[in-house]
Amino acid sequence: MSGQDWIKDELGRISRAGLLRVLRSVGSMQGPEIELDGMRVLNFCSNNYLGLAQDKRVIRAGVQAIKQWGASSGASRLIAGNIGMLSELENDLAGFKAYPAALVMNSGYQANLGLIPALADEGGTIFSDELNHASLIDGSRLSRARIEIYRHLDTSDLEDRLKKATTVKQRLIVTESLFSMDGDIAPLREIIALAEKYNCLTLIDDAHATGVLGKGGRGGLEHFGLNDQADVVLSTMSKALGSYGAFVCSSRSLREYLINRTRSFVFATGLNPAALGAAMMSLKIIQEEPARRKRLQDNIAYMRHGLEGLGIPLKPDHTPILPVLLGSADRTMRVCENLLGQGIFVQGIRPPTVPEGTSRLRITVSSEHTRNQMDQLVQELKGLLWN
Repeated sequence: MSGQDWIKDELGRISRAGLLRVLRSVGSMQGPEIELDGMRVLNFCSNNYLGLAQDKRVIRAGVQAIKQWGASSGASRLIAGNIGMLSELENDLAGFKAYPAALVMNSGYQANLGLIPALADEGGTIFSDELNHASLIDGSRLSRARIEIYRHLDTSDLEDRLKKATTVKQRLIVTESLFSMDGDIAPLREIIALAEKYNCLTLIDDAHATGVLGKGGRGGLEHFGLNDQADVVLSTMSKALGSYGAFVCSSRSLREYLINRTRSFVFATGLNPAALGAAMMSLKIIQEEPARRKRLQDNIAYMRHGLEGLGIPLKPDHTPILPVLLGSADRTMRVCENLLGQGIFVQGIRPPTVPEGTSRLRITVSSEHTRNQMDQLVQELKGLLWN
């Protein structure tokens, strides 16, 4: 047996289980319609919630940043230093989130892999929602801290676990604010109250909430009127901001600590200027054009009405992530491929991304979808799910 025979065997096992993933070819920029594998399709898969990834002003800002600063930052920020626009962007992000300081990092996944081990080690305990994103799970495992997994959104279960860990030096509660696969919102007010009661740090992953939740699009904390009451808020520039990269909001002293202790920051090349320039413009647009969020909310309501009219049960939270649970991976991918054959791209989500038995179509709505496009999706689903 050659050294790679086991890889072929494992691929065969994954395929037989209906869990084999393939990369599809995209031939256009992100938008409500894209070219996929050479075919024009409606796109209900993107996290480009406010349509900024294809906004001409955002694109121009990215191009201008390259012209001024080049295509690369050259090395890690601690070696090559900060290009001027980086500090400006961090100040803008901190102000937007109403925090004293912000630190730009290279991706949400990379950030969480470094943040969590910096905030808890093998002498501490991490309290993690059972449906947290893989980056939060992996960051927790890397920390070597004890991990207490509490039931999804269940603050009573969280408190029961907190009570048993009162003698632990480091206690860290980790949760998403808007959950990426279920579209529901964490009870942040109760979680932060428990953190204060039991002397815990809190890390809120706001990736899908930034630009979406709150009166000003500032995310989960604004949604609950909490301002800067979480110790650390992690968000990304790759979803509603339509660019790439991540940022952490915190106190100034915690930012300084993270610069020194977050390995995925210390040892990574700084983010490229194009992503920084695009994000700066997107942040400006989000704050100056609230009509985009209004369109998004209107589209969420319209799509929810259509899906509920088909008898599809949805979570009560008003967010752009609308999962249609189908149960088995085989059925999910069959419906996914049938939709694609009708020119509609809705990705099927299977284990290990979601728990066994909860495979689903993950519909995401943007501010740029038209009612006609949403009607097409609802009509095709009606034919596929019940005929």
